[in-house]
Amino acid sequence: MELSDLFWNASLDELKRGYIQKKDIYICLLCGEEYEKGIVYPHESLFYEAERYMGLHIEQTHGSVFEYLIGLDKKLTGLTDHQNNLLRLFYQGKSDTEVQKELGIGSASTIRHHRFTLKEKERQARTFLAMMELLKEKDQHAPSFIPVHKTATMVDDRYNITQDEQRKIVEKFFPEGPTGPLTKFPLKQKEKLIVLREIIKHIESERVYTEKELNEILQVIYGDYVMIRRYLIEYGLLDRKPDGSEYWVMK
Repeated sequence: MELSDLFWNASLDELKRGYIQKKDIYICLLCGEEYEKGIVYPHESLFYEAERYMGLHIEQTHGSVFEYLIGLDKKLTGLTDHQNNLLRLFYQGKSDTEVQKELGIGSASTIRHHRFTLKEKERQARTFLAMMELLKEKDQHAPSFIPVHKTATMVDDRYNITQDEQRKIVEKFFPEGPTGPLTKFPLKQKEKLIVLREIIKHIESERVYTEKELNEILQVIYGDYVMIRRYLIEYGLLDRKPDGSEYWVMK
């Protein structure tokens, strides 16, 4: 199961915690890091059992689960920029007066109104979530959609992809299988996205590549590796240093 599947299928409690347990493995929902139950992990002269070490990993790597979630694209959180800023300040424990001064808007009562609006949004989200969970039990015709990767940019109808669509497109452009070469690069946006998500699987998520190393991998897949590299960055699948000296898979 891909990391995105684990993330989107996690329960609310698991998302709040930031990790899940699969048999004897603890898996970070934010980046896929794994720690094995029963193993002791060292850190700064101290030793931690796996679950405690996972909490330390989340704190050191991601700051907090809240910081990671609030940093997701607005199409994934449903928050406006203004609501995002308010939630960040509320999470920091700031009072209504402090928030009002920092944002320079209205008065303390204005901030209280925003708190009320966010509370209404929470109630609506809970109700909608309950309805969707009940719908799953009855809707026999609902297609199985491919989850949006968490680093996606400009989430739109391109990401409206079912598992059946993905399978057919992968077979069309990778006739020798997903580990084989790409016959041609698609022009349609949805097909382009699916192809790029297959290509990124060839790149190790825990490794940092030089441009030469990355090019060598991409060139085996498709001749115009420069174009592929550019699109991987554009679609939020790959990131790099400003000078192009290092590349890595976005998480």
